[in-house]
Amino acid sequence: MESKRQQKVASVLQQELAAVFQRDLPHLFPGLAPGISTVRVSPDLGIARVYLSLLLVGDGEAMLELVRDSGKEIRMALAKRIRQQLRVVPALSFFLDDSAAYAAHMDQVFGGLTIPATDPNAPTDEDDSAKPTPPRPRLFADEDE
Repeated sequence: MESKRQQKVASVLQQELAAVFQRDLPHLFPGLAPGISTVRVSPDLGIARVYLSLLLVGDGEAMLELVRDSGKEIRMALAKRIRQQLRVVPALSFFLDDSAAYAAHMDQVFGGLTIPATDPNAPTDEDDSAKPTPPRPRLFADEDE
């Protein structure tokens, strides 16, 4: 479980990295800006794992390699933006966030399921009200009924 400090630093990093990708370094990613879905920070705040959402990109792996190759420049631009908030800029590790692709796959799997129709003559929970209730067990011998 992350501490509050880790969560705050991760939130700041996520916001500022998004600004770096969109405003400071748009020339590195012509036509597309990678979205930052999640940032996880180590307990010592020295390493940040950045998960990129590359839904609109045709080849996500190629874009991820481009981001990793530009990691030093991205970290320098980030340092300029957060120098008043953090003493040390964490080392950035970039990963591909495939949760959206996984969700789309699961949606496709669930969409392909065939669920049999229920029998209209089958008993329902409403029919259970007609059944008598079982007697309540006695816990103590001296209980009045």
